[in-house]
Amino acid sequence: MAITAAMVKELREVTGAGMMDCKKALNETNGDMDAAIEFLRKNGQAKAEKKAGRIAAEGLCRVIKTDDKTAAVVEVNSETDFVAKNEKFQTFVDAVAKQAVASDAADLDAFLAESWKEDSSKTVKDALVEQIAVIGENLSIRRFEKVVAANGCVVTYLHGGGRIGVIVEADTDVVNDEVKECLTNVAMQVAALSPKYVSREEISADYIAHEEEILKAQIMNDPKESQKPEKVIEGMIKGRINKELKDICLVDQVYVKAEDGKQTVAQYVAQVAKATGANLSIKKFVRFETGEGLEKKNEDFAAEVAAQMNA
Repeated sequence: MAITAAMVKELREVTGAGMMDCKKALNETNGDMDAAIEFLRKNGQAKAEKKAGRIAAEGLCRVIKTDDKTAAVVEVNSETDFVAKNEKFQTFVDAVAKQAVASDAADLDAFLAESWKEDSSKTVKDALVEQIAVIGENLSIRRFEKVVAANGCVVTYLHGGGRIGVIVEADTDVVNDEVKECLTNVAMQVAALSPKYVSREEISADYIAHEEEILKAQIMNDPKESQKPEKVIEGMIKGRINKELKDICLVDQVYVKAEDGKQTVAQYVAQVAKATGANLSIKKFVRFETGEGLEKKNEDFAAEVAAQMNA
């Protein structure tokens, strides 16, 4: 069967694959469009395996909320910031977020094995592999989390165009614009100051004891501080522990919008609760930052392009 330019164009529009790849696929399948799509999918999987060793540490976070009680956040990684700005990649990340907020998967493996909601003939992993073939570099759905509020509401916040995604869940008997604004401000706090816990109640006694042990060792190794009375040393340890907890516990942090520079997040939430007549408390937060904990490659992109041009 003769392969026409129109057929190549159609296949390219459907798959997003390169022109020569589409032409080859149609030639290999004697012009059968469905078979050509499958050919490209299989070829894409081979490419995915070839690229699997590359570090995908750029990318985007996305947050999505279906109602006041259900939200999800995802992180999808790419190798380069250039691809993270690509419209096809951004559309795919949006689709992954929609998949996550509708998902009941308990972990990432189960999520990847789910039927892809945009095309039930594929799994989420199949859709990912296709994007790798289309975009031409390694991509990774790194993580997702879905939050369902049983006794209150959720808010979402996206910072830096997708660099950081946050969900805040609150227990509250009042859900109105004032309460949502308060929780959005708290989500911005989470994005900016990256707390580890909501409150001290979440921190184990073992963690506190370990930190105290370290601080005491530091003091005893200091020639001047080690000579101080035991009660003074105990007070020093307690003071330093409290300072650390104020940094890592959300409700103990100084509220970033506080006019006096002293009001804590807990005091701010209590202020809004009183003004709205709500029983309001922060229950949970989720904070994803793109590439967090991943080693990023230091590459000379211009040199890479020049090398390809001269190949």
